[in-house]
Amino acid sequence: MNRCISLAKKGLGNTYPNPMVGAVVVVNNKIVGEGWHRKAGTPHAEVYALRTISKEQAKEATLYVNLEPCAHYGKTPPCCDLVIQKGLKKVVVGSVDPNPKVAGKGIKAMQQAGIDVILGVQREACLELNKRFYWFHNNKRPYVILKWAESADGFIAPEQQKKGTIYWISNKYSRQLAHQWRAEEHAILVGRKTVQQDNPRLTTRHWPGKNPTRIVIDPENKIAETAHIKDDAATTVIYNTEVDKKINNVHWKKVDKNAFLEGLLNNAYKMGIQSILVEGGAKTLEEFLAHQFWNECRIVRGQKAIKKGVKAPDKPAGKEVEKTIVGDTLQTIRAKTPSVNALDN
Repeated sequence: MNRCISLAKKGLGNTYPNPMVGAVVVVNNKIVGEGWHRKAGTPHAEVYALRTISKEQAKEATLYVNLEPCAHYGKTPPCCDLVIQKGLKKVVVGSVDPNPKVAGKGIKAMQQAGIDVILGVQREACLELNKRFYWFHNNKRPYVILKWAESADGFIAPEQQKKGTIYWISNKYSRQLAHQWRAEEHAILVGRKTVQQDNPRLTTRHWPGKNPTRIVIDPENKIAETAHIKDDAATTVIYNTEVDKKINNVHWKKVDKNAFLEGLLNNAYKMGIQSILVEGGAKTLEEFLAHQFWNECRIVRGQKAIKKGVKAPDKPAGKEVEKTIVGDTLQTIRAKTPSVNALDN
């Protein structure tokens, strides 16, 4: 199962809206087949793992998979049907799929076909692997990660900053890590002031991977047409209080001004967005914190002191882990909201 999890991680950032899945086939204590889900629309992990297994091998084989084999037709056929057709006698499943289209149906189908199904092996690790997927399906909202860099003396930006330029608080290694995080999440979000001040691209240009969907909070639609977030590098969703429209890859979504963030998250869920990395600015981050709309908080503390500027948000309470990134310090905080580990169906 640990091997399944390692394989599944290879798909991080590329499988949305699907979960990360790894599969391993064992015969006489030897791995004879394995695979992982690479991208939505491509074969699932079980297909890769079972493709070279003969009928004779299948009679003695055990399939290990971190998530229940699917039981519905999407862009690919049900994996539980493949497992049954192959004639396997034993399947070990790490966790149950929370998607209502599956939710135990794959397990039931295999059991009804006479397959011995063992559940819950490395369950906690399997749930943690797909924390975004579980949170999305069980809470009907995207998994939200807040991220900011702050100076050694607790500022997020200097008081005076030239428009269109970025004042770097963190070092180049932390900035590369930030681009890796972008590649891992389904969407990235910033507020209007960040777009107007920094004109960011919100892409993964310093890390290999797919550009996330770009989300911008712009209630009164004040962002200029020339802003980088309106280019064709990725899909952009602009949440506002005025219009619903679409021009090329830019979508404007109207939400209630009196429940803006809640409306944004509800709409993002309807769009199938499983996770959002919130990168700022300070007011946007503080709003997410104030409404308790967050699951993780990642704070990069640089070595520079600014002395005067925009104060960083107050660090929220939660389970905290700290490590060093070549001089900078990374604090990761998990919210005290119900854990995805308690939401397995």
